Amino acid sequence: MTYWDDIYNKLFGHKNRHISHKENFSQTDDNDANVKAWLSSPQGVEYLELVYKNYHFKKANINASPRVQIMNTPYANGFVVYFNHPFTEKSFSNLFFALGFRILDLGYQKISLDRRMQEINEQVKTTEKQYFKPPFNKKEENDKIDQLYGNISVENVYFDNKPSYITVLVTVYSDRLYQKAKSFDELIELIFNPLYG
Repeated sequence: MTYWDDIYNKLFGHKNRHISHKENFSQTDDNDANVKAWLSSPQGVEYLELVYKNYHFKKANINASPRVQIMNTPYANGFVVYFNHPFTEKSFSNLFFALGFRILDLGYQKISLDRRMQEINEQVKTTEKQYFKPPFNKKEENDKIDQLYGNISVENVYFDNKPSYITVLVTVYSDRLYQKAKSFDELIELIFNPLYG
């Protein structure tokens, strides 16, 4: 880079520079109440059942709408729900927050709710993320820590302000200080069927 290129870039910015911004945000009590009402409404119940059914279809290598993708590794498991029919922008956003409420119902603590905006290939990618950890449960000093199902993140991803997909990702501790994580399949049942167990 020449001296003049360096001056130009300092004055006008580098054309290959990518923009990235992260911020915490919160939902109002009214927004939370609306999501909880949606979750117990006929539409909310129907859409959660549809995602649950399509999750199991995908395990059998059957694709259905809305499309679901499954992620399995030794230390992380999860799934992706794509913004397909019958979702609207509002119902997809409701699903994102509703999944968070279901995780809170399992005794988890919400650690953060944030939004990251990045410029990627001339598009703006916005990721809203809820991050949950199990409560610290250790009765005796020598007891192993109960990690429940592991740490859980739920992300709602947009490209140019258009919904794209929601991910639920569970990461587990393999450290000897922790009990073995409970089954991911059991977590799926509890999230989508609160009467399970």
